Amino acid sequence: MARSTDPLLAEIARRQDDLITLTQDLIRIPTLNPPGQNYRAICSFIAERMGKQGWTVEMIRAEGTPGDCTDYPRWNVIARHQGDTPGDCVHFNSHHDVVEVGHGWTKDPFGGELDNGRIYGRGACDMKGGLAASIIAAEAFVARYPDHRGAVEISATADEESGGYGGVAYLAEKGYFDPDRVQHVIIPEPLNKDRICLGHRGVWWAEIETKGRIAHGSMPFLGDSAIRHMGAVLEEMERHLFPLLASKQTDMPVVPEGAKQSTLNINSIHGGEGEQATDYTGLPAPCVADRCRIVIDRRFLMEEDIDEVKAEVTRMLEKIRTERPSFDYDIRDMHEVIPTLTEKDAPVVTTTAAAIEKVLGQQPSYVVSPGTYDQKHIDRIGKLRNCIAYGPGILDLAHQPDEWVGVDDMTDSAGVMALVLSELLS
Repeated sequence: MARSTDPLLAEIARRQDDLITLTQDLIRIPTLNPPGQNYRAICSFIAERMGKQGWTVEMIRAEGTPGDCTDYPRWNVIARHQGDTPGDCVHFNSHHDVVEVGHGWTKDPFGGELDNGRIYGRGACDMKGGLAASIIAAEAFVARYPDHRGAVEISATADEESGGYGGVAYLAEKGYFDPDRVQHVIIPEPLNKDRICLGHRGVWWAEIETKGRIAHGSMPFLGDSAIRHMGAVLEEMERHLFPLLASKQTDMPVVPEGAKQSTLNINSIHGGEGEQATDYTGLPAPCVADRCRIVIDRRFLMEEDIDEVKAEVTRMLEKIRTERPSFDYDIRDMHEVIPTLTEKDAPVVTTTAAAIEKVLGQQPSYVVSPGTYDQKHIDRIGKLRNCIAYGPGILDLAHQPDEWVGVDDMTDSAGVMALVLSELLS
């Protein structure tokens, strides 16, 4: 009913074919991270599209950030449409990078195939569908209200999948998310079209290394296996640390249900002789492993303190040291993010909620993401709290084989975004 009577929603509906084509075009640019392929290509594609419509476009390379190099420069693009009168700036931020393809696909990961109302491909859900929806929403709004107040911005940024330091973090440090410049931010992450995501849990990444002594594999008693020492670490995690984390619960509306507790993932393990090239046909050398490393990914709650999160792991390792002869270890911080949460009465939240109710005929649910996304940099570096994640797509499909985004979901989400612009700027 709303779509048939509201002129702006009708404009979105007329642009559905363009929305489909745009999403397919974005998916067909394989912006794999790592290492960071085709970042300039996708930014140039967006810059050309928006520039032709009179938007001011800026291409920004995040020089010197992690991963930035001659072969894989970290490119970002910001397109801005300035209205005729003063007012707020509403900014839609999407990351353009996607994770590795992985195995198990039945569709071409970069084909952008349209099948039964779904567009398939790596990044379809996370989050090129959201990027396309925000572009269509902004273009439809500007076409309908060319003399709007304030400004509309669209950004496509690098490296969210690997921390966002070559993207939103860099832009925030340069002042692009200063509250004097931008007042409202929507990040079209795939949290479902009837949900408003207010923030995310915290994260601490660390590397734990156990130490040993190399010796001939036929005489392991003359060495000291770092892999066996790491086995003791893993056993202690299973027996004591994982049950402790499961007992920690949050009042934050985290989805899915299992993420309402503290969690720890063992991201990787490496020990002993390194893996040889795939074409190597020889046998391993018989050696006792003198080093073993794991990377841990600890997700924590608003109610937890980061220092205590780290101390729990250190206490575990020290306990093993007192109980296990010759046990020695190093631990190295890699990355940490404090939880963030936007208040439900923030302007961007209430405006988006009203738009969802108009488009979908229902009140939204309010959620918190189990993993971090670029809101952390907008909040902590940019000092801008009026920020949410809202966009099309089902979160559980992210990083999966046969990832897809629904055309109707994108159209509805684009309608919500356009109504937010209408309320805040027209």
